[in-house]
Amino acid sequence: MALRSDYLLLPANRAFIAFSLVAAFLLNLPPWGTLQWVPDFLALVLVFWNIHQPRKVGIGIAFLFGLLMDVHEATLLGEHALAYSLLSYGGLLLQRRVPWFGLAGRMLHVLALFVLVQLATHLMRILIGGGTPGWSVLLGALTTTMCWPLAELLLFAPQRRAVERDENRPL
Repeated sequence: MALRSDYLLLPANRAFIAFSLVAAFLLNLPPWGTLQWVPDFLALVLVFWNIHQPRKVGIGIAFLFGLLMDVHEATLLGEHALAYSLLSYGGLLLQRRVPWFGLAGRMLHVLALFVLVQLATHLMRILIGGGTPGWSVLLGALTTTMCWPLAELLLFAPQRRAVERDENRPL
């Protein structure tokens, strides 16, 4: 959903940002097993906040959540931490560019970020002796990107200001 031009967004509340990150982390916790098409909700929310609130969510928070995901999934320690740090860095690089595009343009930008992070993660696995993955590893990046409009709708909701001004309300 594109942002309407008649909306003026309020500043993002730190408590809501923290809640959304923890909720996304909890959505990643169910044991999905080897299902590669399941979206990475934490990566989605991290990129969203890196693009729209870069001073409140940075690479350090992404690294810490990545370590938590590594411990939860019992993977190579630092695998998710590296992926989420790269993802946050990419989100910070694109923070001024992405909001100027329509929904399809924003989705293409974040798709490129998710694909690059998937490739970097699998390159690291190959370097430590893992097998080469097939093209199916990109399904997760694609499904995560398909969740972008829903993420915009839900995460921008508390910041939207009413279109008609009420004289009894200060904002």
